Amino acid sequence: MEQQILRLPAEQLFEEELNALIKAETDPVPQGWRMSPRSVKTYICGGKVGKTKITPKYIGHERLVEIAISTLVTDRALLLIGEPGTAKSWLSEHLAAAINGNSGQVIQGTAGTTEEQIRYSWNYAMLIANGPSEQAMLKSPVFTAMETGTLARVEEISRCASEVQDTLISLLSEKRISVPELAIEVPAKKGFSIIATANTRDKGVNEMSAALKRRFNIVVLPAPETLEEEMDIVRTRIAQLSENLDLNAALPKDAVIEKICTIFRELRQGETLDKKQKVKAPGGVLSSAEAISLLCNSMALSGSFGNGEISDEDIAAGLQGAIVKDDDKDSLAWKEYLENIMKKRGSSWSGLYKACRELNE
Repeated sequence: MEQQILRLPAEQLFEEELNALIKAETDPVPQGWRMSPRSVKTYICGGKVGKTKITPKYIGHERLVEIAISTLVTDRALLLIGEPGTAKSWLSEHLAAAINGNSGQVIQGTAGTTEEQIRYSWNYAMLIANGPSEQAMLKSPVFTAMETGTLARVEEISRCASEVQDTLISLLSEKRISVPELAIEVPAKKGFSIIATANTRDKGVNEMSAALKRRFNIVVLPAPETLEEEMDIVRTRIAQLSENLDLNAALPKDAVIEKICTIFRELRQGETLDKKQKVKAPGGVLSSAEAISLLCNSMALSGSFGNGEISDEDIAAGLQGAIVKDDDKDSLAWKEYLENIMKKRGSSWSGLYKACRELNE
């Protein structure tokens, strides 16, 4: 049955690792948690417990992971902020999976998210038939988390309207939720907290109030510092994703991953890696997540219509779609990069340059 599911939740996908950490636990475990903060860090950053290898889920600053975990030990909520593609949602999911074994208590923030989705709503058929009752109540993930002393996740909180965001202020301050229709108040059990995410590209869409920000400890997740770190992230995630997808292609070689990460980093930073030449940056988000998606698509092209080895033509098709989002501005930036940077990089880049140029003509 599991083989038919496109994407398993983290607690099922890494069940063996989680069970090994829980079984080998020797440190104090906070109330409501399944393992100690030290074990949660091992699960997130990688390591070994007994004979079980723990694969790293987040590759980056381990101190940021420690701050995030220690925040959740306190009564403060956690807000992960960063550029799109910096693994905010990924880290949020794995923190919930390690701490509670349930990463599914999620509210996806959008322009259409309502206060009822944060608090509770009603089964109106039962409400009309029998009046307000607990059986007629539809509890939100936050409500359930408060009742059970577990974690709830709020994705893209800055996409929610201000009045919806403000619903969280009283919940995070008072640690209880009122149900006036039933004349009851539900207090949060120890272990309850919220992990929210927000990306910096959405700044100004629905700016979080100072009052709400004060209820969170904020951790900023940066883009990978070095080319090698970004390559490691891309390599690891592609290997994990390809296990669940019928791509029928070999994993990309390091030389291919290095080219993609180099192109993305240079366009993202507005200069070449050696800092000798400026580069016009396109308007799109060229994150590690985009690089992973591009290479997975290239593997699918190669496996479906090629010989199973990623070719320059497969990569070029993905690059064109990833970089050129706004036809006029991005297309100009990409053409300049091809002619001024890629063309001059010698024979190892000539195949990719020709394939990209053909698509631009």
